[in-house]
Amino acid sequence: MSDDLEVLASLAEPMRRALYHYVAGSPDPVSRDEAAEALDVSRQMAAYHLDRLAGDGLLDFEFRRLTGREGPGAGRPSKLYRRSDRVYDVTVPPRRYALAARILLEALDAGHVDRSTLAEVARRTGRQIGQAGLEEALAETGYEPTDEKGETRFRNCPFHVLREQDTEKTCGLNLALVEGMIEGSEAPVAARLAPEEGYCCVRLRPATAG
Repeated sequence: MSDDLEVLASLAEPMRRALYHYVAGSPDPVSRDEAAEALDVSRQMAAYHLDRLAGDGLLDFEFRRLTGREGPGAGRPSKLYRRSDRVYDVTVPPRRYALAARILLEALDAGHVDRSTLAEVARRTGRQIGQAGLEEALAETGYEPTDEKGETRFRNCPFHVLREQDTEKTCGLNLALVEGMIEGSEAPVAARLAPEEGYCCVRLRPATAG
């Protein structure tokens, strides 16, 4: 836990935290120039803090030519940043909720827990959370909703660690939970499964879209 705490302490610096949120909220990897322009700071300052976040493991980076040109005269590749998939967990005193959830998945595999019961519990929990409003419920749960192409997509999966263990069951849990939120909030949208790299497996679209 101490290592995670030291890493997350890096976000206490206001500019670094703002850059992290900007990169995390972008659907595409972000260049130093883009980050500097978005936060109205110098490129040098943006580069410093972005590299610090990458060094701490909060951001990943890649090198790519943005012009699409290759060969001599194409210019140097740009350094692009995106949020890291690494999970940091800090609780005081230490809690191991992810471990408990993994045990539950294993119980499902062994047939000790009925899958329909799990879905109903998730849906019921979602209905309770959703009474505060769908937007608030999604944000509070950590889905990070963003509107793209007429749908609401989620930039984050709150159960990412579990998805790596069992994608099918984790996506089913996500769907049931979000459906419950919709019912609780009475929002005019419908949830569907549409897995895509970089997003949660659940998407929302207007209920009238069928």
